Amino acid sequence: MASKAPSRLKRTFVILFKTGLYGGLLAAITVVIAVAVAMSSLPSYRELVRRDDLGQMIQVHAADGTVMMSLGPSFGDWLRYDDIPPIMRSALIAVEDRRFRSHPGVDPIGIARGLWVSTTGGGRVRGVSTITQQLARNIFLTNDRSFIRKVREGILALAIERRFSKDQILELYLNRVYFGGGAFGIDAASRRFFGHSARQLSLSEAAIIAGLVKAPSNYSPTADVEAAKDRASVVIKLMADNGFITPAQALDAHPADAKVIPPPKQNSVRYFTDWVLPQLDLLIDETVEPISVWTTLDLNLQKLGDQAVNANVPSGAQGALVSLDRDGAVRAMVGGRDYVSSIYNRATQATRQSGSAFKLFVYLTALEAGARPDDMTVDEPITIDGWTPRNNSRTFSGQITVREAFARSINTVSARLGQQFGFRTVADMAQRLGITTKVNTQPSMVLGTSDVRLLDMTRAFAVVARKGVAVTPYGITKVTTSGGQLLYQQRSDESRVLIPPFVAAEMTDLLQTAVLSGTGGAAQIGRPVAGKTGTTTSNKDGWFIGFSSGLTTGVWMGRDDARAIPGLQGGRAPARAFHDFMVQAVTKRPVEQFETQPVLPDWVVEPDEEAWFGQPNGMMVDPDGNPLAPADPNAPEIVDPIYTREREGADAERMDREWIERQIAPRGPPRQPARPPRDSVPAEPVQ
Repeated sequence: MASKAPSRLKRTFVILFKTGLYGGLLAAITVVIAVAVAMSSLPSYRELVRRDDLGQMIQVHAADGTVMMSLGPSFGDWLRYDDIPPIMRSALIAVEDRRFRSHPGVDPIGIARGLWVSTTGGGRVRGVSTITQQLARNIFLTNDRSFIRKVREGILALAIERRFSKDQILELYLNRVYFGGGAFGIDAASRRFFGHSARQLSLSEAAIIAGLVKAPSNYSPTADVEAAKDRASVVIKLMADNGFITPAQALDAHPADAKVIPPPKQNSVRYFTDWVLPQLDLLIDETVEPISVWTTLDLNLQKLGDQAVNANVPSGAQGALVSLDRDGAVRAMVGGRDYVSSIYNRATQATRQSGSAFKLFVYLTALEAGARPDDMTVDEPITIDGWTPRNNSRTFSGQITVREAFARSINTVSARLGQQFGFRTVADMAQRLGITTKVNTQPSMVLGTSDVRLLDMTRAFAVVARKGVAVTPYGITKVTTSGGQLLYQQRSDESRVLIPPFVAAEMTDLLQTAVLSGTGGAAQIGRPVAGKTGTTTSNKDGWFIGFSSGLTTGVWMGRDDARAIPGLQGGRAPARAFHDFMVQAVTKRPVEQFETQPVLPDWVVEPDEEAWFGQPNGMMVDPDGNPLAPADPNAPEIVDPIYTREREGADAERMDREWIERQIAPRGPPRQPARPPRDSVPAEPVQ
């Protein structure tokens, strides 16, 4: 019986040995076949040198041709193996794969070491990918951590080693791997982080770049320069330990002293590019070849807009500004106080109540229906479907002209006009001129209770400035390939007339009066200007939108959470921001007279405090459009330092008729807009 036990054990051992041998042989044959198949499907070396599979490069140009930003992957020069500094090659091999020159693509020793470390230390197998495996993964696979992906990675690595030389593999790797900051390849990384070609890399700089491969996001100098330099010290030690450099060279290297170029600051230009670049999907089909996008943005005006918003916006509030040229070209777009702290674009995304700025559409509707600026209307109590609007002054003026009612932003007259000509008609007018949000048709809508976008409102005013011709805001003038091939060209359309020219001229007349003698006095810039203020419920929003010399600019201010801001009114901070921007933005543009010169009412000659320094309009309403009660007289006064300075210097120059005439500088007799004749009968009040 004793002899049978060893015999049985021997047979079991032989069976297991044969099974293992045959299984290993079968696995080897399978691997050989898989490698052969993979080799036959590998692209040629010339094809791999191309990097267009890594994404599309996009260069964005300002109106003057300046490159504002580059998006997508950044590629430097492709460096041949002999052009790559030996110190760079050594740094990469030392930190990523020190047996690179000896293994066949997969490192059995590295795998065994990784298994041992993971088994004794817990967790998954780590640190077993060779440079060749990493190249295979970067070019052909994903970063999925499945076992199947790892097997495919190994087979591809073996195939790559059979197909290409070690020098070619290292060249491919160093020119294609991602080093963070959008840089693919060592030349792009060197230019991005150090400002020079990779041909001039020092030991410390090469160590910093080599150290990025493990975690580009964590060790990138653009993310954490200290972490990148600390990692470089580890790389230099590994280079010395593995004989790539001498101990003396390691001691002489000082990564902490490497001069890293700081990343470019994210400024308000990004609000514009974030708005304009998604439009490429609708304009062109090219998604691979590098392209150049030529835009309308004027960098000088963008800077002025940024300064104007930040210099005037109340503490704790946000501000936005949009400026359109006469054909709709966006010359400036500021979506907030600081792009880094908030990428939310309040010029194109935020929808807020526009207050009295919405009265543009009310009066356009009236003018198109036959009313004229000098027609008489009535400022008296009115109730519409149970809604009774009140004026900010809590008084009524009786019979006044349409011009004066608009300049003083009288709520009862707006309500009367809306009732007479139709609230649905007013909503249609708003949507005709470019309002893309829903416009309600409740009576209170005439006081601006519908939510609108600043870009849309500015577009509507630009239509008036363009004498009724449609304006479509645009930011891209053309798109070309890197070789200069034209893919898209913007074409201006002047064929669509949205409102009759005489209506636009008369509306301009009213808008001029609002600036010269009404609520928008702070927006005067020393040349003809037309515009309108807007202030909403409890001072939650402040607006000023106007135009001069072919440039239409809209300003909004308020809090993102729509809480009230004491002292925020369209005629103050927004109008001042408009003034600060426009007074410089139009300085190189010729002075343009409007078709009509405003006929100033008598009350302008001796303006009262409210008209010039007081609350700028009647749009302080509750959700139903009713003005709120006056502020508590016993409440502490909110002091606006800029407003105080204006008051203190008010008597330096009296705003009488002579002053106004100097501002508008009329040349020759006033011109009246050409419009269809109306029977010459005494004017009756507009009901």
